[in-house]
Amino acid sequence: MAHIALYRTWRSQTFRDVVGQKHITQTLQNSLRENRLTHAYLFNGPRGTGKTSTAKILAKAVNCLHGPAEEPCNACSACERITEGAVMDVVEIDAASNRGVEEIRDIRDKVKYAPTEVRQKVYIIDEVHMLTTEAFNALLKTLEDPPAHVMFILATTEPHKIPATIISRCQRFDFRRVSMEEQVMRLQYVCEQERIAISEEALHYIARLSDGGMRDALSLLDQSASFATGEVTLADILSITGGVASDQFKKLVLMIKEKNLGAALELIDTFMQEGKSADKCMENLINYYRDLLMVRMVPNSPVITERVFDMDELRAVANHFSPAEMMGMIETLNHYQSEMKYSVQPQTLLEIAIMKISGGHREAANSSSIGMLEGSGNHLPSGDLLAQMTKKLQQLEEQIAGLVKSGVAALSPDPNAKQVPPAKLPVASAPSKRSGIKLDGYLKAVEAPDTKSALMKWSQVLGVVKEKKITVHAWFVNGDLVSALDDVVLVAFKNEMHRNTTEKPENKLIIEQVLTSVLGKPYRLLTIMRKEWDDAKTDATQAAPEILELQAEDGNQPVKEEWISEAIQLFGEDLVTIKED
Repeated sequence: MAHIALYRTWRSQTFRDVVGQKHITQTLQNSLRENRLTHAYLFNGPRGTGKTSTAKILAKAVNCLHGPAEEPCNACSACERITEGAVMDVVEIDAASNRGVEEIRDIRDKVKYAPTEVRQKVYIIDEVHMLTTEAFNALLKTLEDPPAHVMFILATTEPHKIPATIISRCQRFDFRRVSMEEQVMRLQYVCEQERIAISEEALHYIARLSDGGMRDALSLLDQSASFATGEVTLADILSITGGVASDQFKKLVLMIKEKNLGAALELIDTFMQEGKSADKCMENLINYYRDLLMVRMVPNSPVITERVFDMDELRAVANHFSPAEMMGMIETLNHYQSEMKYSVQPQTLLEIAIMKISGGHREAANSSSIGMLEGSGNHLPSGDLLAQMTKKLQQLEEQIAGLVKSGVAALSPDPNAKQVPPAKLPVASAPSKRSGIKLDGYLKAVEAPDTKSALMKWSQVLGVVKEKKITVHAWFVNGDLVSALDDVVLVAFKNEMHRNTTEKPENKLIIEQVLTSVLGKPYRLLTIMRKEWDDAKTDATQAAPEILELQAEDGNQPVKEEWISEAIQLFGEDLVTIKED
């Protein structure tokens, strides 16, 4: 006889066989014993937790020739034929493929006829949330006033998609994820009956991977038994699932703690060579840090003790980290896990995530900055040249201050001369000491229409950058648009590494192309550190521009045209403002 999958062979046939759902089976058995059955039930819960199996057991219990009974006998012709799916009055419908109004109308037309083979008609509608709105409306009338010989059992994994008018006409039962302990006990029983040799550690790992679904656990056990030669071990399961053993994660986590990036990246590469997937490694690493965090926060909780096979080893690793460190690492890993879904280079993102949580990216940024300072050509200037430029900048500032001072002295009031009326002369601000960007214009443009328009479309800009190249988006998204002036978009970064990577010519070209296409006109990208921008804003608000006024001794004296001309010649039209009395 051909092999039958374990999840089919060991599908629950009685209420007592249903694993981990006692709150449901006990209620149904009491209803059967007291003859308090209703016409419609809604079974909802995660996949593989026994919804459809329980529905078929209930159909057998109400139609058993020795019942209705708390348990079907599974020996009479009615029970046997319902198990085989050969009874016309017990109909199992897949709503995913029969979701239209015509199929439901067909049910509505047939329910009024009495059953021909068994005591009661039972309609089991699986994945009922897939029905269309029209189909739900057609089902509603039947559920509202059904014949006495009909029972509906609706099963779904997404009850929130079912109309409230349908739910209110059903008794709702919420199936839970099967606990680790119950899963292990059931798997041990199946292994004994099937003569499968398996280690206890492997059983726990199968139960953990199944995420509370008994069907998933049995399928994985079946696959493992086919793969292994002799006893099924943890290594066999890791081989077929692409997982990584906990002792390997222990090595990786300790390397991260010691900032041994070379060894950590080499271990990641080993995982990839062994056929592990980067997203699976990321998922398992997040779960490992989650277990470490739980061990530190709630060391004796059954939530963690049932998930972990070797608690002592996990406690030893957890003691190397503070809870705050682990929470930060989980957040970072989770961010890069979401980015992996759209990346063509998931291994690279995994390696970047490892560098991030170890703090190695900051050391890399520092060494990169030092290397650029010591370089030449298109890199930042060397140390000596930087000092010379700083000195030159100071000299320019002194010259500007001297010019302003001499200008004031030249126009200072002379008691014997005709006086100039008040004229405001704003002092030009020096360029930023860090980036060399003069920020006055950008500060004034913060509330300008161009800036507001760019801010409204900024999320669209980031989205198009992500479509073009996700790695560029990963760095660029950490910057904030602060101003748009003429053909320049100014973006401020908190992290120097993010800014430097964004400024790379190939990355900058992509961003400028997107800016032009989304904002509707050619734009150049200009970057700045966030602290520099905040300091400039603070200076602008706290220290208003120094106003130099040329006051006449007698305010009633008329304005003389020759004094105005002389002032304009000395300072230029841009710096002289004439005020009328």
